[in-house]
This record gives sequence, C-alpha cells and structure tokens, in this order.
Amino acid sequence: MLAALLPLAGCTPAAAPSIPLFGAYFPAWLACAVAGILGAVILRVVFVQIGVDDVLPWRLLVYVCLALAIAFAFSRFVFGR
Repeated sequence: MLAALLPLAGCTPAAAPSIPLFGAYFPAWLACAVAGILGAVILRVVFVQIGVDDVLPWRLLVYVCLALAIAFAFSRFVFGR
C-alpha cells in the first residue's frame, strides 16, 4: 500500500491559482477560458475576412479547439501551470 503512494512523495499541497480582481479572488481557469473564447472570436473574424472560414470542414470543432489551445497556452505562459 505504501509503495503505491511513493510516486506522490514529491507532490506538494498547493492552493488553486487565483487572481485578485476588484477586491475578490477569481479562479485562474476562468481568466484562461475568457482569453480562449476571446481569442477564438478574434481568429474567427480574421478567418472570415481572409476567406478561410468558408472552407473549414467542421467549424464548431475547429473554433472550440482553437479556444482550448489559446486557453491552455494562456494558462501555461501566464500562470506557469
């Protein structure tokens, strides 16, 4: 039993990352989600302007994946997680 928990020996208890904003603490994932959604909306506007949006096979899937990629990158580079 103890040997099964050995890989967790290096883990430290850490609190969830939060951002002080207007006197309240917001979870960092919420900021990442907002950044991802805004980034996907901006990319959609750019794609429509250059004509790429018309040839996308599954638009919803593409924009959801773009939003997730932006949110994960934002999380990695801003919060280091």
